Order: sequence, then structure tokens, then C-alpha cells
Amino acid sequence: MVSPESAPPIQAVGPDGLVFEVDPDADARFAAARRESILPDDPSGLLATKEGDMFLYTTPEGNLSGGGTGLYYRDTRFLSAYAMEIAGSPPVLLSSSAERASMSYIDCTNENVWEGERIAIPQQTLNMRRTRVIADRLFERVRIKNYNPFPVRIEVRLTLGADFADIFEVRGLHRERRGTQFKPRVDGTRVTLAYRGEDGAFRTTRIDLGTAPTRHHIEAGTVTVWFDLDLGAHYTRVLHFTIEPIIGDERLPQVSFESALHELRRSYEDWERSCTTIDTDNELFNRLLQRGVRDLRALLTETPDGQYLAAGIPWYVAPFGRDSLLTSHQILMINPDPARDTLRMLARLQGREDDPWRDEEPGKILHEIRRGELASATRIPHTPYYGSVDSTPLFLILLGTYYKWTADRAFLEEMIPHVERALAWIDDYGDQDGDGFVEYLKRSPLGLDNQGWKDSHDSVVHADGTLAKGPIALAEVQAYVYLAKQRTAMMYQDLGSLDRATALREQAAALRNRFDEAFWMEDERYYALGLDGDKRQIRSVTSNPAHGLYCGIIPPERAADVAERLLEPDMFSGWGVRTMSKSALAYNPMSYHNGSVWPHDNAFIAAGLKRYGFHRKTNRLATSLFDAAIFSQTMRLPELFCGFTRRTPNRPVSYPVACSPQAWAAGAPFLMLQSMLGLSARAPENLLTINSPVLPAWLNTIEMRNLRVGSSTISIAFRREGDMTGFTVLSKQGDLRVIMEE
Repeated sequence: MVSPESAPPIQAVGPDGLVFEVDPDADARFAAARRESILPDDPSGLLATKEGDMFLYTTPEGNLSGGGTGLYYRDTRFLSAYAMEIAGSPPVLLSSSAERASMSYIDCTNENVWEGERIAIPQQTLNMRRTRVIADRLFERVRIKNYNPFPVRIEVRLTLGADFADIFEVRGLHRERRGTQFKPRVDGTRVTLAYRGEDGAFRTTRIDLGTAPTRHHIEAGTVTVWFDLDLGAHYTRVLHFTIEPIIGDERLPQVSFESALHELRRSYEDWERSCTTIDTDNELFNRLLQRGVRDLRALLTETPDGQYLAAGIPWYVAPFGRDSLLTSHQILMINPDPARDTLRMLARLQGREDDPWRDEEPGKILHEIRRGELASATRIPHTPYYGSVDSTPLFLILLGTYYKWTADRAFLEEMIPHVERALAWIDDYGDQDGDGFVEYLKRSPLGLDNQGWKDSHDSVVHADGTLAKGPIALAEVQAYVYLAKQRTAMMYQDLGSLDRATALREQAAALRNRFDEAFWMEDERYYALGLDGDKRQIRSVTSNPAHGLYCGIIPPERAADVAERLLEPDMFSGWGVRTMSKSALAYNPMSYHNGSVWPHDNAFIAAGLKRYGFHRKTNRLATSLFDAAIFSQTMRLPELFCGFTRRTPNRPVSYPVACSPQAWAAGAPFLMLQSMLGLSARAPENLLTINSPVLPAWLNTIEMRNLRVGSSTISIAFRREGDMTGFTVLSKQGDLRVIMEE
């Protein structure tokens, strides 16, 4: 009989034939690590490197420091420990950058290296440059140069580990049991970390060290390897690491570091050439726009239907209905292609059945798709999850606006069956009680309580601080439905379905009247956030109703009151319009949705102010966001920042776990600029209209080249002279007409 102590360890065989031993202590370590905060020490300094479904989120030194840092692939963290030391100490950071988010560069040096009582290697005489590229795998090239006039011997230590946490676990979700974690393996130049999930999938992190380490040590689920390097005077050594996340038996073609780097550079150049080129006399604004173009390229992700824009790093590298739709809408002026691909993808995944677990209904546009272990094991309903009340009208708005910019009739005809299904969802499933408004009420036990763009659990709150109970009709959702029916009517008219177009316009007009009657708060001279399940107004003053300006649902006689209210001190922080008034009981400037400032929210508000003729207010919001961007280290607008009042000489207060880069924040400057210039396309009529262009004091000239409208391209220049802004057509290909429109 074999005693328990002498029993062989439990083993498993991976898809590639390697035998792994179960790590019996992994669950206890994971439980202890869950107590760590995901709040980074310095959120502004983290490096985000992404390409496709994979991204790396590290400290400025390039290491993983717990919390939310890691190497992620398809919603799983395939590397949670990654740290390098040189000559016995962490390197001293000189600089780091991820200008193009598919690549990052980190320059470090050394502290004094002592041997007994003498300094063997003086500080700042070694340079370590870490270059990282993501292309189906993570490549790292570490170049170490000795600047001393004498040879040195150094030790490079690399620590590696993976907890294989699902992204939802990283963000705080707790589950009673996990899959099976295995002990790491070291085989020559290869380190393998492995895990078998509850979904049955075998996930491995395969690390090719390039060079066999001098020695290695395995303990507590991590692997430490050492390289002893001899560097002659002024000599350089290069280490190459390749880290490959693998699910099941998938295998990707092998490519070299140099080939990956070349292809990524070419891809970014192709993307930038396909976009409208914008050049102004303000170099800082040019940097903001260039940053936006590059961040948008970084967030593009391939699907069988084309590319979609992932919502943001680190938490939302996944298809999102609302986020992809709104971002694509913001950037139609610079590139309409993401809009077409996004619409096609969402149409393919449009709801087909009534499934409470996923909050799915026929015709509904999805909220979010996840491909990690929890989704695959149906622990969460994101396969896809449909709990978004506004994605469906936003789908119709984007399609209509895309058509206005492109006159792509063939694509419009392809989408018509999906348009009909979306309209049916709005009128039937969306209007749960037949009162003419679109409401939401979650059905999935793991679904979202709130299903508008402010989807945190406490974002829909009455003025007395109590949470609103559903079904809830949000103000901005009614506005989106109004514009969706107007845009859809335009498309049907162009297709010759005049009766259908007339009916949709009549429905939109009736909704406008109902909205004004039910949502207007006379004492506030403003609209309510929404209506609760008892049809009571949710009387908190928020930014939600301001989207009604962009959509045109607000009657002209109300617009001035709404515009003034938005720029009063309780709503306008100096850096932008807050999501909630400072006067509200639920106000918290550090909350996600109850007092923070969101760039995309402000961009749509500014565009709405322009629509109603409030040119100076549009420019005031644009100026506040531009000022906020200037304080960013990389001229990048974050997902959001705290809503504290602007006071000289302070800067915007960072929201600690904001995504950066984030898609609709990257798109915000382009919609802002389009609004200031008053640009609008009517491609089916071969028209580009310009309505009252007004440039702010910090912009004098703008040149736009390769602006696509229908089958035409145009280059156009704007120039401000005092309070007047004029334009000149520089060149044109095609039969496009440009007119000034009041």
C-alpha cells in the first residue's frame, strides 16, 4: 500500500504532449492576491501595448507589479509576473514610451554595483533598452551596452509567472472555484506556464528565452532564470524573448522580431494614409489629433467581418456595441471604414431569440462579447451579452450617418433587413409598457442593473439619493430613438420607400412631443435624467439629457435654457461638463458616473450646442478638453477624469482606473473639430455643407486633406481673422459641391 506522502503528484498532459504537475498551492496564492487593489500607484505612467486580441499593461519600467498589470489575450491574463533585474538590482528608469501602442520602448541604466568595498560597475555606465512588439505574440529585445572602458560581468535575472485570471476576476469578480493550475516547466530555452479552465480549455504561456539560462529556480508558481553575461569594453549584448499565449492546440505562423516590427509599422502607415490629414497652426493640437489617429489604429481589431474598435485598454479590449458605434460615429470625418465594418459585425450578431440569461431579444444589438474562461464556461452571460438599451438606436444612427458621408447604397441595401429588425425591437421589446418610450429592466441574474452608457449600479439615482427602480426610460435613449427614426426615414426615402419614410418621421415627431411633456422640469429649466418604473421623473441634473441637443429632440425654445444650465458652475468643472451636478446628493467627483468628466460626453454635448447655434459654448467645451489634454504626458485624453473644479494652477485629477487609450476618448477631438467647423456631409446629393465655422482663439488655421465625401475627396483650408472664420477649397477630385449653410 502506498502512503499519501509517497503518492505520485497529479499530472496532466497538454495539447503539445508536455506533462504538467498540478500546483496544489495555486488557489491559496490566487486568493491572497485577490486582496490586492487594482488601483495603480500612478495610472498616468502605465504603458499600454496592444495589437489584435493581445495587450500588455506594465509599469513604466516594463514590469508587472500586481493589480491589473499583465499580458492579456482573449480576456485572460497569460502573464501576471514579469520583472527584470540587472547586476542584482532593479534597473533605474531613464524613459519609456508607447507612442504607437503596438510597440513600447524602455531605457534604463544601473545603480552602482559593489564588490566588497569597491564599486565594480559605476552607476549610469550600463544601458538597457527594452523594445517590445506585439504581433500574435509578445516579442522583447533587450539590448545591454557597457559604456565602461573595461570589461564587466553582469547577471540578468528574469522572473516569470501567470495566474491565468479571467479579466472579470482581475476587476473583482469572485468565484468559488477555479480551474487547475500547473507547476511551471523549464526545458532548455523554453519556459511553459499552464492552466486548465472550468471551460475545459488548456491555456499555456510559452516563453522562448532565446538563450539557455545559466540557471533557473521554480517556486510558488513563478520561474526565475539567470543569465550571466560578459561584456567587453563598449560591448553590446542582446537578449531575445518571445512570449506566446496559447489556447488549446492553436498554432500561429512563426515570424521574426524584425518582420513583426516591419509589418506593424507598415500597417500604421497604411491606416494614417487612409485617414483625413489635419494640420493646424497649433502644434499641441496637432499632437492631440495625431495621438487620436494612432490610438484608434491600436484599438482596431480584426474579425471575420472586418475591423472593429475595441473600447479601451485594459478593461475593455473586446467588441462593445455602444462604444464601437459611438466612436465610429465620431470619426466619420477622418475615416468611414470602421463604421462599415462595425455595422456589419453587429448586424451579424444581432439578437435572434428571447434569452433572459443574456438579456437577448430579437433585433437587439449586443452590448459586449467576451471570450475568456468565465464566458466559455457560461459563468457570465457575455457570449454575447445584450444588456444595452441604446446600442440598437445607435446602430441605426451610425448607419444613417455613414450613408450621409459615403452614399454607399449597396451597403445600405445589405443592411435593410437588420434595420427592420432593429426598428421592430425599438417599438416592441424596447417599449416594455407601451407608453411610447424605450425602457430597460435587466433579466439576467448576472446582467447590468443599468443599461445606458452610464451603466454603473448607482448611476441612475433620484434627487433624494435613492436608486431608481425600473423599468427605466433614460432621457438620452429617447433622443437616440428620435434621431434613429429621422436617419432611417432619410435612408428609406433615398431607397424610394416614401410611405415608410413618412411614417418614421411622424413617429419621431410624436416622440419629440411626448419627451418634452414627460421629461421637462420647469423648476430646473432642464430635462430629467429619466423616468422610473412608476413614471416618476428621476430629477437629478445630469449630462444625459444634453445628448438631446445633438439628436435634435429638444425644441428650439428649450435649447437656450439647457445650454445655460450645462455651463453653470455646478455642471461645468472648468475641464468639461460633469456627468452629474455638484448640487445632487449623489454627486461624487471621484465616482465613475456621478460627477466625473468624460471627453466623449462633452464632444457630443458640444456638437449639440453647435446644432442649435451656440457656437461660443461649443468652443468653450472644446477649449476645456484641449486644456485637459495638454496636461497629459502623451497628449492623450483618458476615458474620464475626476470632476473637481478647475482652479489655477491645478490640473485635471486622474481617475485611477480609467482606460487609456480609450476609443471614444480618442475620437472626441475629431467630433469637437467637426463641430467647430460646422462640417456636415450629404453625399447622396454630392454636398459638403459648412455651417457657421467658428475657430477658438488658440486656432488660426486648419488644413484638411483627403477628406472623403461619397466618391469624392477634397482638401479644404479654414482661416480665422478676428472673430470671422472663412474657408477655401484647395483641391477636389470628383463632383462634390461645397456650400455654406445657415
